[in-house]
Amino acid sequence: MDMISYRLAEDTDADVTALVALYDGAARWMQGRGVDQWTPGERDAAHFRLHIKQDEVWFAELHGEIVGAWELWWEDLPAWGPQPPVAGYLHRLMVDRDRAPAGTGRAMLARAEQRIAAAGRPLSRLDCKSSNPRLRPYYESAGYRVVGEQPSKVGSDGSRYTVTLLEKRLLGPDAEQTTEQATEPGA
Repeated sequence: MDMISYRLAEDTDADVTALVALYDGAARWMQGRGVDQWTPGERDAAHFRLHIKQDEVWFAELHGEIVGAWELWWEDLPAWGPQPPVAGYLHRLMVDRDRAPAGTGRAMLARAEQRIAAAGRPLSRLDCKSSNPRLRPYYESAGYRVVGEQPSKVGSDGSRYTVTLLEKRLLGPDAEQTTEQATEPGA
């Protein structure tokens, strides 16, 4: 695979517009394949600006073109409730299916895990709709394990739905070490 580079998204019109377009494209791709996870238009510029300011939003780039992105939160009250600071929470792992080479999603997932481990947090956590039978096996094949369900997560439209909670141990005696290539944010 060609070398993918990573950078933090900035609160600029260009970056935010790219994130909205990437989200909508990924949502359309999922819907076209019967994957019940996202809806085009569900995440707007305000959503991404908020997470750029309070969390981390990362781009994956190949030859200067954006091929994917993800959000990394340091807490996730809606899905996980109050927790000690032991995890990073991945959201909106998005791939541009027209530009990204095969394996880009896994490469981004690994990079996010490196960032979490570099921050000294031993767990990577994420969630997906329980009604989505395709994402759970994808994450399980990447080393995540199901640790529970949140039966009443509230969507952006106020609706409630159930999510499956998954986590992966990144640091510890029995964990696959992911820190050997970890770098500081923005590197």
